[in-house]
Amino acid sequence: MIIKAHCKINLGLNILRRREDGYHDIETIMLPVRQLYDTIEVTATSTPDVEFRQSGIVVDCPVDKNLCVRAARLMQERYAVGGVSIALDKVVPFGAGLGGGSADATAVIVAINEVYELGLSKHILASLAAELGSDTPFFVYDTAQICRGRGEIMSPIEVPISGLWLAIIKPLGESVSTAEAYGGVKPSIPAVGLEELIHSPIKEWQQCITNDFEPHIFAAHPRIAEIKDMLLQRGAIYAAMSGSGSALFGLFESCPTIERSDDTFVHIERIV
Repeated sequence: MIIKAHCKINLGLNILRRREDGYHDIETIMLPVRQLYDTIEVTATSTPDVEFRQSGIVVDCPVDKNLCVRAARLMQERYAVGGVSIALDKVVPFGAGLGGGSADATAVIVAINEVYELGLSKHILASLAAELGSDTPFFVYDTAQICRGRGEIMSPIEVPISGLWLAIIKPLGESVSTAEAYGGVKPSIPAVGLEELIHSPIKEWQQCITNDFEPHIFAAHPRIAEIKDMLLQRGAIYAAMSGSGSALFGLFESCPTIERSDDTFVHIERIV
């Protein structure tokens, strides 16, 4: 079975409070990116092993710790499924706040459910995915969701951006770890939540929809801040960092002209 593992962007990200379990409660809107994805092929094998091979972007990670392999082993432990062969063609940059690794892991869970005809519901698949990461359950649904808790408590939401153009830029060589992102954040409860702000005119979003990671990440990584400024200068009606970074995105009324270079990853698509 072949699955397109779409990545995501975060429209707004509020860090509300630190929890007793060490995680943080957040509020964010996650949107799937339709034309930027990794491709996952999962097939059943006659041996009990998990076979994994990868092409495309090289991720410096031991095979045993790869989220795809961990997802397959989770399914083997819970449902006694047989062996699987996983082929990952990686296109989505990692360390970008685009959820590429989480999307890949979820694709493996979804594929194994189909390949072995387990008949698991989306709710159960999302619960399994949540064991591998906070944003992972989102990719089971692959539609716009407002996410709360650690990111795993989701509700569908309408986001009025159809017809706009999306540009994603990641400075190569600039990555932000989860530890760095959360280590410098100052949790606070916003006066107005994202569910209300999303209904504001899009041209007002830049003043009211924010990503709480940006201030300290921008201070530590000036190159990331420069790209956001560039997106706004090129005419973006809204620009922000996605998740914990280091990717930035901009929403445009017409197709933007953004030069590709050796030190940046650039993706542009029209939102449908």
